[in-house]
Amino acid sequence: MSIKYAVIGLLHYRDMHGYQIKNHIEKNFGQMWTVNYGQVYTTLKALVDEGLIALSEVVPSDVGAPHKKLYCLTEKGRAEFKRWLAASPEKQMLLRDPFLMRFIFFSFGEREDALRIIDEQIGFYENQLQRRQAHMAKWENKGAYVRQIAELGLEFNELLLNWLMRVRAEISASTAEQFNLARHDML
Repeated sequence: MSIKYAVIGLLHYRDMHGYQIKNHIEKNFGQMWTVNYGQVYTTLKALVDEGLIALSEVVPSDVGAPHKKLYCLTEKGRAEFKRWLAASPEKQMLLRDPFLMRFIFFSFGEREDALRIIDEQIGFYENQLQRRQAHMAKWENKGAYVRQIAELGLEFNELLLNWLMRVRAEISASTAEQFNLARHDML
């Protein structure tokens, strides 16, 4: 998924710096996808070139870093965003997670490594769940759609955490033979 419309959508709320946009996407949309700074700044440049957003302010950094650029939405950007909102989604939901790809092939490694990595994932999702639960009150007053997507993130987080706990228990209780059996089941 392109971050183009996420950026345009966020700029509907207020003017933002690239750093703020990336952090907001990671913090609040992390259950849908992640982005890196290169993607954000490449997208911002392309959106400026297309006339969908504009630079509203450039402020020198106080620590010698690159200038801070504040981006705002243009009327052309608002119109394009409205067109995008009215169109059907390009693809259905796709779950892309490097952990899940690795999980499929755990039987070719060591059970202890699989359990360690699963424990890392459990720790990550427990921390994320606590953060999401703590922020739910904030999302209650942001409108139905924002609240509903926050609820989806919370429920998705709970689903993954429950699944991780269940598979951890199953792998932990399995014999070495049972753990390695999956090597023959995939194809």
